[in-house]
Amino acid sequence: MKKIYLDNASTTAIRPEVIQEMTKIMTEDYGNPSSTHSFGRNAKNRLELSRKSIAKLLNVSAQEIIFTSGGTEGNNWILRSAVQDLKVKRIISSKIEHHAVLLAITALQKEFSIRVDYVNVLPNGTIDLTHLSVLLSQEVKTLVSLMHVNNEIGTVLDLERVGVICKQYNALFHSDTVQSMGKMKLDLQATAVDFVLASAHKFHGPKGVGFAFVRKNSGLQPLFYGGEQEKGLRAGTEAVHQIAGMAKALEISYSNLDSEKEHITAVKNYLVEQMEKNFPGFKINGTSDGFYNIINVLLPFSEEKTAMILFHLDMRGIAVSRGSACQSGSIRPSHVLAEILSDDLVRKPSLRISFSHYNTKEDIDGLIEALKNL
Repeated sequence: MKKIYLDNASTTAIRPEVIQEMTKIMTEDYGNPSSTHSFGRNAKNRLELSRKSIAKLLNVSAQEIIFTSGGTEGNNWILRSAVQDLKVKRIISSKIEHHAVLLAITALQKEFSIRVDYVNVLPNGTIDLTHLSVLLSQEVKTLVSLMHVNNEIGTVLDLERVGVICKQYNALFHSDTVQSMGKMKLDLQATAVDFVLASAHKFHGPKGVGFAFVRKNSGLQPLFYGGEQEKGLRAGTEAVHQIAGMAKALEISYSNLDSEKEHITAVKNYLVEQMEKNFPGFKINGTSDGFYNIINVLLPFSEEKTAMILFHLDMRGIAVSRGSACQSGSIRPSHVLAEILSDDLVRKPSLRISFSHYNTKEDIDGLIEALKNL
């Protein structure tokens, strides 16, 4: 039985070139980059070359790239330091953010008694930017935290436009770019965003490593303390092999972006065609023109099939998701879908199907056949 992996929004397969790069460093440049001997200097050189590579791809200075363990750490660090050190008194976010943002905001609200406003989400899952402007018109030191690409329904935020709005009202702007990094060109120098973050395993790199873009002179302070690594902002010996693997993965992703995007878009369009043909009445949750590698579909099945649908697909070797993989095992409906669907519809089976360049139309045929036999 051929296995079919259609859950690339949760994690991606590591590219062979990335594994080779990491293996080489683990074998040859295993020194501690903080050490002054040749082993340490070689590792430090690898570290800084990786930093410069990432910075060049995003059109920022190398000093503005800080290595982290991934998106969750980056989100928590930026939100906490904004409140604790930058004296932000209010956070504006949305109720369809990743839980790494939503739960961090809830914790900060309890701890610091800050004000939290949630911008309206339109029925198609996009952010109401008119409402954002209204909220920002109230003068108080504010951080806006809105994700670039929603990890469950694939709606895309206009980063440039939101950046302009935030600048107009002197608000700081933080965006979780975990789903878009490596899959969409980002010119952070030309975008009025103060903080973004990435996780390598979303763009065919290793798990457990990511980075934050922190605009220079931001005033952020470290989340935890120890050594002076990462300009004193992130203590702990850097995982050089993972960081170099991440830089390699990002470099390849952007080098191949146009061809891989074209391939993935064709596979996604084929899925929509087959859904229309085999399941009349299916619905796309969010917008039909959402991000090219994510689609969330509401199936015209009975509610009884909802609980076991992932199990039945898994038994056939097919990996998809009902929402964020971070919520796997939960019997609660997706908080994103609950925000945009009626109570009746949210109880029906919805699947998040997310693609990579490794997927084929044959994978889609296998998924459709399995759904027809449920």
